[in-house]
Amino acid sequence: MSDLKNRVEEINAAFKSLTVVEMLRWLSEQFPGAVCYSSAFGLEGQVVTHFILKNKISIKVFTIDTGRNFQETYNVWRATNDKYGVNIETYYPMADSVQKMLTEKGPNSFYDSPENRKECCYLRKVEPLNRALKGQKIWISGLRAEQSVLRSNKEPVEWDSEREMIKVYPLFYWTAVEVKDIIHNENIPYNELSDKGFLSIGCAPCTRAVRPGENERSGRWWWEDNEEKECGIHIPEPKVQPTNWTI
Repeated sequence: MSDLKNRVEEINAAFKSLTVVEMLRWLSEQFPGAVCYSSAFGLEGQVVTHFILKNKISIKVFTIDTGRNFQETYNVWRATNDKYGVNIETYYPMADSVQKMLTEKGPNSFYDSPENRKECCYLRKVEPLNRALKGQKIWISGLRAEQSVLRSNKEPVEWDSEREMIKVYPLFYWTAVEVKDIIHNENIPYNELSDKGFLSIGCAPCTRAVRPGENERSGRWWWEDNEEKECGIHIPEPKVQPTNWTI
């Protein structure tokens, strides 16, 4: 994996002189069959998906269905399949693990403590993601620097030491206005909740609209004090060992 890690600087350099579409195509050519994109059907996700599918770039596009999504998320998922003539690959949580958690802690345990919330995020999002990423070398995400303080401290191309792969954020320096403009100009399907103040859309019980003056991620897990929360996918939270999961 050291050879792969050593290519981070090369990709960062290429990133500065290429458009997003050129970058995606370059990655697919440099790492054939080993580049993937994970979408949650947010605005950024739809832009990257559009670039990949419209230009028929050979990149695996997949999503994680946590089982607690908004209906609006499923609607844009279907609209995306219809527009581009695809069936986006789907990964789902391990049924036995979720079943055990729900049986022992009930359906809303994530409200009770940060530890329970992280356990739920792990079972429903992180573990399926890790399965989806197996065998891949490049993981593309729609993460943007503007979304939160933690995210602004990242790099547009970086090494994921936990998964031993390269992560690429092609929209890293884009603004929210630029994302919305291309959504409307290219007639890209998008989640209608975005028009109602939902700037970061996750599971339905864990997402609310963002209030004026709040950062884009403040609508996620709003009952917890820390405004710089993550689910463990892009920026690992302090590790919490779930007590009720099996893999």
